[in-house]
Amino acid sequence: MAVNIVVPPLSESVVEATVSEWRKKIGEAVKAGEVIVVLETDKVALEVVAEADGVLASIVQAEGADVGAGALLGTLEVSGAVITPPTPVTPTTVPAPAKDSAPHATPVARRAAEALNVDLAQVSASGGKITKSDVIAAASTPMTQAPSPLINPNPRPAPQQAPIIASSARPLDPREQRVKMTRRRRTIAQRLHEAKQATAMLTTFNEIDMSAVNAVRARRKDVFKERYGVSLGYNAFFVKAVVGALKAFPILNAEIDGSDIIMKHYYDIGIAVSTDEGLVVPIIRSADTLSFAQIEAKVKEYAEQARNGTLTIESLMGGTFTITNGGVFGSLMSTPILNHPQVGILGLHAIKERPIALNGEVVIRPMMYVALSYDHRLIDGREAVQFLVKVKEYIEDPERLLIEG
Repeated sequence: MAVNIVVPPLSESVVEATVSEWRKKIGEAVKAGEVIVVLETDKVALEVVAEADGVLASIVQAEGADVGAGALLGTLEVSGAVITPPTPVTPTTVPAPAKDSAPHATPVARRAAEALNVDLAQVSASGGKITKSDVIAAASTPMTQAPSPLINPNPRPAPQQAPIIASSARPLDPREQRVKMTRRRRTIAQRLHEAKQATAMLTTFNEIDMSAVNAVRARRKDVFKERYGVSLGYNAFFVKAVVGALKAFPILNAEIDGSDIIMKHYYDIGIAVSTDEGLVVPIIRSADTLSFAQIEAKVKEYAEQARNGTLTIESLMGGTFTITNGGVFGSLMSTPILNHPQVGILGLHAIKERPIALNGEVVIRPMMYVALSYDHRLIDGREAVQFLVKVKEYIEDPERLLIEG
């Protein structure tokens, strides 16, 4: 009996996925619960698993194909009988390979070879077939890259993709190469572009003396780690400080919907996490109800999931306010871009010892610059400045987080 392999339901904000990798070949046995194919969305990688033991009977959507929720990916023969592998049916958007081209290259590798002007016959496969990575590696080697003139009289148009910024498909210098963006990178570019176009974004800055927080962490870090199993970092302090400031200035927790303002009486704080393909923003739900330990545990969990690619779509949906920390990469000051439709984002930066004037004396203190970007359509400068001052007050006097936050 044949069972359809389909694209699982996607979230409201994800309408399409790309077939990233088929883990099984036609005719190969598959165990129930085993991953058959991996899909890439703009947020996470989705693994489609077998519902029963069987044999992969057909592949309908080849690697590189764009598919929607419910689309047929292939079929699984669950009778247990050994079948003769049929010819896979590829989507019309994937060109059929030429007879004289390399027979063991994936469709994604073929498209990459066309874009990079690489002869597949000169590419060595790192595994059983030539992959996109093999093509990119070959493109970086001058001997395997076919020479191309500075001006190509018949340029090949770039493959269609999301309309971020229209590709010029200009002829390439022999020292250049064209690499298609991943779906996640395309979406990040699209949303950042939309945020700049759709909002009246301004940024205000301040600086925070981190001495008090550092002192608390130094006194409590060992007991905290022993009791809760997680380190006492800066995340919990800033999440709590942001929640306290949002309660004092709730307009920063709102959203513009046409000519209306949506006031949100809950605090779902996004924490930007870096991955190899860019930032993702998992959400700490109801952050006002969580303890320091619960916040740190959630941040640790999200960071681990981001590294191994297991973040769920649900963990990335929603959010009322975002915190991003460029300081982990050494940034001293930057202007964070709004996570639209949110109207506020707090940027943290590196902690550096600097001389400051305190009570008429020059002292050395661990200082951090902080930046608040906000949508000026809804938020006035006065409110933005006061919000950032409130965050500063909470961090410089952490006891206030217990009393007021």
